[in-house]
Amino acid sequence: MYSFPEPPYFLLIAGLLVSFASGAAFNAVLKQSVHRWSKSRSSDDLKRLRGLQLLLPFLGIAAGVCVFLSSGMEIFGFPANLAYAIALPLTILIAWLIWFQLGKILIQLQEGGSKALDLDSFG
Repeated sequence: MYSFPEPPYFLLIAGLLVSFASGAAFNAVLKQSVHRWSKSRSSDDLKRLRGLQLLLPFLGIAAGVCVFLSSGMEIFGFPANLAYAIALPLTILIAWLIWFQLGKILIQLQEGGSKALDLDSFG
């Protein structure tokens, strides 16, 4: 008789909680760094903003998302190897795109100030 393995509900919840906790840390570090930059308006501070201090919580978010995605696929019957083979490249691609976009936004912020990020001024 064949029995199915127990779905990884714990990993699903753990991945979600890791992502939320890392997201809160990422939010706090980003706000603090931008606030510090806005007071000094030094170009060096904004260039250093994407350093290790911001990268670690971002990688925590990505790791939590990867575990969450793969656990979700395992719950729906995917084998663990296949679930991680799908979730890992997907997470890496999305994380790289978001990190790249964050860099572009920080450059816009440095060059044009907060008015450069006004999304309602298209018309």
